Amino acid sequence: MKSKSSSSEGRFAYEGLDRVIHERARLSILTSLITNPKGLAFNDLKQLCALTDGNLSRHLNVLEKGKMVEILKGHEHNRPLTVCRITSAGRKRYLEYLSTLEQVIQDAAKETKDEPAGNPIRGLTPSRA
Repeated sequence: MKSKSSSSEGRFAYEGLDRVIHERARLSILTSLITNPKGLAFNDLKQLCALTDGNLSRHLNVLEKGKMVEILKGHEHNRPLTVCRITSAGRKRYLEYLSTLEQVIQDAAKETKDEPAGNPIRGLTPSRA
């Protein structure tokens, strides 16, 4: 086991950036669902996230397997209706993820404030990639 003698060891590893959530479409889906706790109809969610039917279905499947969302199928006015809702476990993981993102932002803001731009380490020049 590694000692924690150095406070900077793994400082920017951000283990809380959940790989299931850390994908644009899934982040959009979860953000839409957390702001609509009663759930959203599939078509409404598709529109909010600017996804195709297939893309939304694929990402919902990943989130459902991760127990982050539940998908309820039923009928309304004799028409099929699919409603997607964030689970309590999904809400918890999402909020933990946001907390880690906030830390990333705070760290980046602090680091960029402490280090003047355009002042490279002596002997190094910025690459022109």
